[in-house]
Amino acid sequence: MKLNSAIVGLPNVGKSTLFNALVDNAAAQAANFPFCTIEPNVGIAVVPDERLEVLANMNESEKVVPATVEVVDVAGLVKGAAEGEGLGNKFLANIRECDAIVHVVRCFENDDVIHVSGSVDPVRDIETINLELALADMAQVEKRMAKVNSKRGKSEASADEVSALQKVAAVLDEGRPARGVDLSEEEKSALRPLGLLTLKPVIYAANVSDGELAEGNSYVEQVREHAKRENAGVIVVSAQVESELVSLEPDERKEFLEALGVTEEECGLRALVRATYEVLGLQTYFTSGKSETKAWTIRQGMKAPQAAGVIHNDFERGFIRAETISYDDLRELGSEKAAKEKGMMRSEGKGYVVKDGDVMLFRFNV
Repeated sequence: MKLNSAIVGLPNVGKSTLFNALVDNAAAQAANFPFCTIEPNVGIAVVPDERLEVLANMNESEKVVPATVEVVDVAGLVKGAAEGEGLGNKFLANIRECDAIVHVVRCFENDDVIHVSGSVDPVRDIETINLELALADMAQVEKRMAKVNSKRGKSEASADEVSALQKVAAVLDEGRPARGVDLSEEEKSALRPLGLLTLKPVIYAANVSDGELAEGNSYVEQVREHAKRENAGVIVVSAQVESELVSLEPDERKEFLEALGVTEEECGLRALVRATYEVLGLQTYFTSGKSETKAWTIRQGMKAPQAAGVIHNDFERGFIRAETISYDDLRELGSEKAAKEKGMMRSEGKGYVVKDGDVMLFRFNV
């Protein structure tokens, strides 16, 4: 399944620097002035997963195919964007189709880096963008409500859509994000065509200086407190550190991060991917053999036929069973043959709920 995230934030908070570090062969312009990003930059980031190499080595796979995330770096948003200030309209259009929003927040002091508001205040900055997103969503909701209330619209709209629009409008009118509204699955489905920005899951990326990456700072704590009220994710990153890591060999990377008091698991792409998977309710299963070892991204709670369908629709339609071994069992036993001998290879049917790390071989009728 295709997964994409939009990197957003005020101008000059480190969005493009972080984008360049996360995406292979990226070349987004990063400069110390507002709106150095005009057209959106789109790139593919590989999802790091050490389990892939273990499986590939075990099966002597010719090819390793990791999961990927499409990342969109869009123009900085400013106050008034919902009315078209700065590059607001372009910004808003670019993130409507994304699954999640990575909101980069400046949490460092540096007199040499311009702040569009003149000072560092992460909560103010977050609220500026959240308000603009809420205003943009309110315009969408009001437009739809007007249509629903028309003579023709009343016959087309479902009761779920009407109730969802009313609930969301009440919250947006207070300048708060729609993701705080208690909606049924049917109501969420009815709203999906609107692409509401404040319904999307958010991960706040608190961008700190290299010396504060391990411990954070008071600004980071402010972001965490705010995120807690929104039930949003938070990661601590240093865009500058990430940009320096790109050119280092694995051993040099490890040594560099150790000097800063962090591990590779705790920062950058790995932390961002973990947070994104968590807020979107995603997990990974694997297929592995001589020709290739591949990671597949699915939603938590998916049953075996639906997981097979991520590979190809025919796999789901003709599903018979899934030969399944957990990654931990396979790693411990050392081979599929040993797993079978120990009775750790399971034959799972249509009702099986796939677990993170399952290694699967699907049997199906064409």
